[in-house]
Amino acid sequence: MRSTSAPSATTSIFRLTNPKNYKKTLRPTFLHCPTVWSTHHTVRKAPKLRTGTSGFCLCSGSGSPELESSGDGNNLRFVLHDALDAAGIDTKQARAGREGFCKQVGRFTKISAETSIAISGGADLARAALNIAAEDDSIISRSSAPFPVEAFLERLDDLSMGFCSLHLPPLHSPPEAFLRNLERYFYVHKGFRRTDLISDARSLYLHSVLTCRSGTAIMLSLIFSEMLKTLRICGFLDFDVEIYYPCDNLCLPSGYQKQKSKFSDQRHILTSKSLVVEILRKLKDAFWPFRRDHTSSLFLRAADAANHALGPIASGDNHSKSYSMLEIASTKATHHRLGRGVWTNARFGDMWRALAACERLIILGTGLEEIRDYAALLYHCGRYEECFEYLNLYQNSRMPEPDGRDQYEEDAVKQLAARVNLILSERGWSKEAVHGSYWGNSIEPW
Repeated sequence: MRSTSAPSATTSIFRLTNPKNYKKTLRPTFLHCPTVWSTHHTVRKAPKLRTGTSGFCLCSGSGSPELESSGDGNNLRFVLHDALDAAGIDTKQARAGREGFCKQVGRFTKISAETSIAISGGADLARAALNIAAEDDSIISRSSAPFPVEAFLERLDDLSMGFCSLHLPPLHSPPEAFLRNLERYFYVHKGFRRTDLISDARSLYLHSVLTCRSGTAIMLSLIFSEMLKTLRICGFLDFDVEIYYPCDNLCLPSGYQKQKSKFSDQRHILTSKSLVVEILRKLKDAFWPFRRDHTSSLFLRAADAANHALGPIASGDNHSKSYSMLEIASTKATHHRLGRGVWTNARFGDMWRALAACERLIILGTGLEEIRDYAALLYHCGRYEECFEYLNLYQNSRMPEPDGRDQYEEDAVKQLAARVNLILSERGWSKEAVHGSYWGNSIEPW
């Protein structure tokens, strides 16, 4: 395997004239190494995540002390893959995608997880994003063919080498000219554009963005960072670059010389872990089945849907909430779709992919709210025992005085836990069969 050290001038000239001959060595060797460097500079194996049986285990780069303390030694299991298997749906490729994702995020350490995406090291972010797409594609298509991860990685390398062939600035040009040419190549010559329409799922997956050249700001930032890493490996980039991630709905991701960065630029810098988290949260928000009232959190939408027939979740004038006929009708329509097995819809979300996004966020250890949201989805899937266990984990793992938490959300958690407890008490904690109309084959899948 070719070294990733800086190449000589002769080698760089060869790559300039023969970029295709160097294409196969673009993926850096350390991204595929089975070990990672810890903070004490010792080599250790990447932590294994039990995805076959869907055990709950956190990646090493988790930044949540609450989750790290709660994740040790628990026996909670993820539901999605096992439930689909029980319904007769082949999940071999979905499990392969999940395992590939876990393999990459398992390489996060405390340091690499907080490193800018413009710096090579730790997890292969492009491969992690493609494994997310591989799992979701297998879930919705039920295909037995493996997802072409390597083919899309090669397409990403081809995109970078296209810049080397025609758009490199003259020798000894300033860094600004190099970055200006790269942005012109990416946004003008190749025609990549930004879209934030969550109704178009293609903008949320890396393989679709590479094909359609239209994606969210987070996906454009990922592609731009991969191009910079490839150009650095090839010897065409000899200065430090940072990526500007726009926080508005108009600007495009761009690069700038790191030495000229300002303190105000910190909020526009994406770290490796924050990029993966942002990808998953956009997927979770796009596929959340309960789409009514976008002013409230995802959990409250699901909790309100569970309480639509019973009035307010919490008692008292301060937290009571009345339900309009439109809200009740919207909630009943959601349950009707789920009951008929209509599990994905361009306008009404996708329960399966929402569950998958929640499970991956829990693996990343982003916060207890992901466990709470996952429990709410399990309630609507009829998985009351698992829902109760995850709600207990959420309630028992919180800090004694959770500052800044929405009291209305906490009341909703207590109400939902009490309701699930009553349901399980009535059923004698028996193992209930999953509704076949929901998990099984549907006559109206789309």
